[in-house]
Amino acid sequence: MTETVQAPGRGRSGPSIADVAQLAGVSSQTVSRVSTGAENVRPATRERVLAAMDELGYSPNHAARALRYGSFGTIGVIAHRLARTGESRTVEAVVEAARAEGYTVSLVDVQSPSSDDVTAAAARLSHQSIDGLVIIRAETATPASLAVPPRMPVVVSDSRFVGHHPAVAADQVTGTHLAVQHLLDLGHRTVHHLAGPADSAPAEIRVDTWREHLVGSARPVPAVVRGDWSARSGYEQGRLLAADPDVTAVFCANDEMAAGLVRALYEQGRRVPEDISVVGFDDIPLTEFLWPPLTTVQQDFHLIGSRLVDLLLRQIRDRETLTDSRIVVPTRLVVRASTAAPRG
Repeated sequence: MTETVQAPGRGRSGPSIADVAQLAGVSSQTVSRVSTGAENVRPATRERVLAAMDELGYSPNHAARALRYGSFGTIGVIAHRLARTGESRTVEAVVEAARAEGYTVSLVDVQSPSSDDVTAAAARLSHQSIDGLVIIRAETATPASLAVPPRMPVVVSDSRFVGHHPAVAADQVTGTHLAVQHLLDLGHRTVHHLAGPADSAPAEIRVDTWREHLVGSARPVPAVVRGDWSARSGYEQGRLLAADPDVTAVFCANDEMAAGLVRALYEQGRRVPEDISVVGFDDIPLTEFLWPPLTTVQQDFHLIGSRLVDLLLRQIRDRETLTDSRIVVPTRLVVRASTAAPRG
């Protein structure tokens, strides 16, 4: 009589937890603890179980995990234009903070910041076994127009949603005041502004604050010059600003546009900071290695990401109601060599 030995998982939709346990030489309970991220497993045992999962192609049943533990172990993130510094660094910080708490991240990058696109992305993620949702800047969406699945824990990196969803945002207003006042204190008569796109909420906050500061200081308010956050747009607008002899100080809405501006000024024979002082916003790692090193407003993206995850997990784990919660992350001015008193 010939006995046929069935390969693990054969005849089923896939390998089971028992198959993994047999291959790894552990109990099914140990495999379960590894798959749910429990810490009470020896490192060597964990590695053996993970190797067995890889060999068999085993994927934990997240639906069953949610029924048993009340959690899928995954949060959703909706972002717009990940190539932009603020979005990419905030998402990076969210992923890092989520990982530290034992959560994975499911990311959707929407094509436009419209309420319809963000709402559709939220609905799509809600069907992918997530415990909660982080929205990185809803931009043109409003609390009235943004629809998220009912009872879904949500946190937004946008202070406009306070009273509707818990929010975390950098202190754009103080950062802008610091930048403009720094240039005025150096002796500049006024400050020109190279702004971000009009459909960006942070860009408009910086425009409004820049204008209010100049008006409150009884200084002339120049026309706003618009870029699209890219270094190329800063370069193109910089060629125009370089041709204006009245320009002695420029506050840029982000560091990339400031870098493009500095190159355009150099090519047009306008020196930084001797002829024109330049201030950026964000303090990306590149700024201290530009020439001259860029004075800029520092945003703590790492802290923003960790606070977003903290507010979300308090809703998921502790069932807290945080609708009115708002965390404002401080900004600070980092003074480098791109600013100086005007000549004469």
